[in-house]
Amino acid sequence: MKRMLDGTWTLEKERRPVAAAKVPGSVYESLLDAGLIPDPFWRDNEEEAYRVCEEDYAFSRTFEADEALLSQDEVWLVCEGLDTLATVLLNGRTVGKAENMHRTYKFPIKDYLRLGENHLCIRFSSPVDYVRKMDRKRPVWGASHTMPGYQHIRKAHCMFGWDWGPVLPDMGIWRSIAIQGYRIAALEDVRFRQRHWENRVELSAEITVKRFREGRLTAEMTILHPDGSVTHACTGFEQEGCVLETMVENPRLWWPNGYGDQPLYRVKVIIRDQEILDEREYEIGLRTVELSTGRDQWGREFAFVVNGVRIFAMGANYIPEDCLLGRRTPEKTERLIRDCVRANFNMLRIWGGGHYADDYLLSLCDRYGILVWQDFAFACALYDLNPAFRENIAREVEDNVRRMRHHACLALWCGNNEIETGLVNWDIPANDKLRADYIDLFERLIPGILAQHDDEHSYWPSSPSSFGGFQRPEDVNCGDTHYWDVWHGMKPFEDYRNHYFRFCSEFGFQSFPAMKTIESFTLPQDRNIFSYVMERHQKNETANGRILAYLSQNYRYPRDLRQLVYASQLLQAEAIAFGVEHMRRNRGRCMGALYWQLNDCWPVASWSSIDYHGRWKALHYAAKRFFAPVLLSCDLGEGVGILNVSNERRIPFSGVVRWFIRNNDGSVVREDSAPAEVPALSARNIAELDLAEEIAAKEVRMNRYLEYELLEGGQVISRGTSLFVKPKHYHFSDPGITWRVEESEAAFVIRLQSKAYARFVELSVPDRDLVFSDNYFDLTAGREWVVTVEKAQLPDGFSAHELAGLLSVNSVFDIA
Repeated sequence: MKRMLDGTWTLEKERRPVAAAKVPGSVYESLLDAGLIPDPFWRDNEEEAYRVCEEDYAFSRTFEADEALLSQDEVWLVCEGLDTLATVLLNGRTVGKAENMHRTYKFPIKDYLRLGENHLCIRFSSPVDYVRKMDRKRPVWGASHTMPGYQHIRKAHCMFGWDWGPVLPDMGIWRSIAIQGYRIAALEDVRFRQRHWENRVELSAEITVKRFREGRLTAEMTILHPDGSVTHACTGFEQEGCVLETMVENPRLWWPNGYGDQPLYRVKVIIRDQEILDEREYEIGLRTVELSTGRDQWGREFAFVVNGVRIFAMGANYIPEDCLLGRRTPEKTERLIRDCVRANFNMLRIWGGGHYADDYLLSLCDRYGILVWQDFAFACALYDLNPAFRENIAREVEDNVRRMRHHACLALWCGNNEIETGLVNWDIPANDKLRADYIDLFERLIPGILAQHDDEHSYWPSSPSSFGGFQRPEDVNCGDTHYWDVWHGMKPFEDYRNHYFRFCSEFGFQSFPAMKTIESFTLPQDRNIFSYVMERHQKNETANGRILAYLSQNYRYPRDLRQLVYASQLLQAEAIAFGVEHMRRNRGRCMGALYWQLNDCWPVASWSSIDYHGRWKALHYAAKRFFAPVLLSCDLGEGVGILNVSNERRIPFSGVVRWFIRNNDGSVVREDSAPAEVPALSARNIAELDLAEEIAAKEVRMNRYLEYELLEGGQVISRGTSLFVKPKHYHFSDPGITWRVEESEAAFVIRLQSKAYARFVELSVPDRDLVFSDNYFDLTAGREWVVTVEKAQLPDGFSAHELAGLLSVNSVFDIA
């Protein structure tokens, strides 16, 4: 018997009603919805908003308890997310306390219930007050952009600030809450195991129950196959657990996006006596996944192996989708995951400074084929362990491992973000106890819990790391790497080509969000990147100046903010493309590229490829190209160009590479082609171009460019252009871009042409947030390029003529 308590509650302060509250939700949301505080995202309101959480609040409501509920053998209050320091009272009596937003709490409440109306109140103590007191008592090192003391509380670290996020340490009931009644027994744990053989998989479910009184129990497992057929397994047991097993013949295997389909088997597990006592439903993908770290000619690899196939991991790092956690929805998250699929992602790293992945995020990743690297919730901090804090962490780890382990998408557990490398390579004040606590937590406690509750997924102690133990955590020949010399180190984009990572799990470059997003948090007088408000929405110190420094190396100074935003996004896209294309050209040595970062939690200048409002930056369109299953890229040096094809398909690729040296008016100076035969899951150089003769003179280099394209079956599937000088020195002519819009059944078709070379052509529509099939692309004079827009993004009855009239087109020529 389950009774959900989500919905409308009352927010209280000093035991007086303040506002209606939505659950799941938070203090900030409730006050904001009631008009009692200004929008913390608007202008510099963040500075005052954090003070809200210096005080204590409570959430309360009433509910009815009938005879059926009171007659249950056991009744629990199941709290999936209490943020964070909470005391739970039922009818004025304390039933339990919480001190960890990452845990699920189950409080027995049968003895506290009464027939009829019951009053439930959850009081939240100020997290700000707590961390301040703890920091004064036991100061330890933490990230510089945060409120000191955040490491003493088990709460998403980034809620106390980060170099892309505000200081908004909210509190509330951030996940669902329910009353659950049981008779005789309840399912305590269900753990699935898979054993794979050729053309069959043995699927077993290890079931543990919690008994409330004696009874003869039966366990059942029903499997609904993707083809609609059904398999049953049944057994009786007298003890606290049993194992159900079944053989799946000719299984349909689950694959990451780009490697195959994502069939899911629906599994229902039931315990019963004469009637059903408890049940759970799961979606299971049949697959094997492991992290291979074997020795090779370069050192030790870091490669994910799915169903025996070494994949090249392609994707980004994911942070919380909103500072106000109750505003996250499955619908918003599905849009984000679909945007990942559109950009050919196959992996997300759930970063350790936020919260653990929601169930619906994992289910979406199962459905769409996005592997999940899950950091445990520790980042850029040291932890002073005492027995109570250690036990709290142990329960957190166990809760989340048991909740998440059955998902097909789950690929890796990782201990933390950047703590090991910080202790080795940064100037961190750490005594022997803190270093010992690190080893205890990440190399003993967590691996021990995983050995007990999930021995089927690999564990990696930190990111970056080379197997832990403080042994060369940034060794590029072993383990994973975070590379920041481009951006933080101010090195040029070309520096990526000097490094041969085994797996790059963080690297990034900032840009400004879309102008529409900037307008959402500014007044007109704020719209200068060095204004107070713009700098409040830039959490990485001096970063706006850093963007300008890179701009000065590559582009002319923009004529207005609109063009500066555009240019910043081009820089970001080019920087990350430089890195990813180099990594993919070295497939085998490098086996993954996860850029920082996918998304934002508020409107901000940051490293994201999709801004807070879901608007694609130039980087996300570039990712669609550089993460394509088959990629043509160019490694351009002094007078030499190497054309490479990366084939991430499980079958060989056969096609043709063509290249042209062109003048900026499109006329061809030289052209050639070569067959491209590339084995499955490999990268191969197709042609080495000697360009010295055609670009010897400076004036010539400023007027010519290299164009290259990859054809399969006569169709262009990958293309690009490269300049022989920086864009700021290239002689761009007015491209005179023209377009016409046609209509198909499901999409509008935009056909574009130019009179001269146009670089990074940007399409946009005022007052509409459209995702185009391609954007920020290059046009050659006289060659048509086709872009589509799904009609579902526009109102019914919207015409091709209207779209053509609203379409705005921009290119590098327009910057200055």
